Amino acid sequence: MKTKMTLILFTVCSFFITGCNDDDEVQPQPTVQVDLIQTEFPEAKQEVIETWNAIEQSLRDGDMDKLIAFHGYSTKFTEFKNGEAVNDAAANEAYERGAFGAVTEVVKFDAINLKVAVYGDVANLTFQSDFHLKFGEDLVVINEQTTLLFVRTDGGWKIVHEHHSPWNQ
Repeated sequence: MKTKMTLILFTVCSFFITGCNDDDEVQPQPTVQVDLIQTEFPEAKQEVIETWNAIEQSLRDGDMDKLIAFHGYSTKFTEFKNGEAVNDAAANEAYERGAFGAVTEVVKFDAINLKVAVYGDVANLTFQSDFHLKFGEDLVVINEQTTLLFVRTDGGWKIVHEHHSPWNQ
């Protein structure tokens, strides 16, 4: 009887052992590759355009804190303008608060040939500016080519790089 019970127990255990194999492990799902260059990302593109519109509105409202909040300032932030050396986050914030904080009226704020290109969580916005800003009685016209590099964050799209060059119309 002991031999028979041992044989039955051995047979049952062997079924369990042979039934367990590596195929039962969870296999990772294949990663779907997105072509970051060719894919348009229309929803993200619209978000960047809405961010740009909110940037314009903060300038019209004279809300410098809101304008500054659209920037992703860090040690990685860079800005080029007027053919000068690169600026960092602190220099950009000081300039924007000083210059745009003194605007008394936005007469014209045209972003000509505005283009948004999204590459997943990174986007660039390019345009030629035709901005007419009043500083008291003085009218200043800003005509330049601009690129703003945005990164998607939990707090929305943030500017992490600015490049401004003269625009010879």
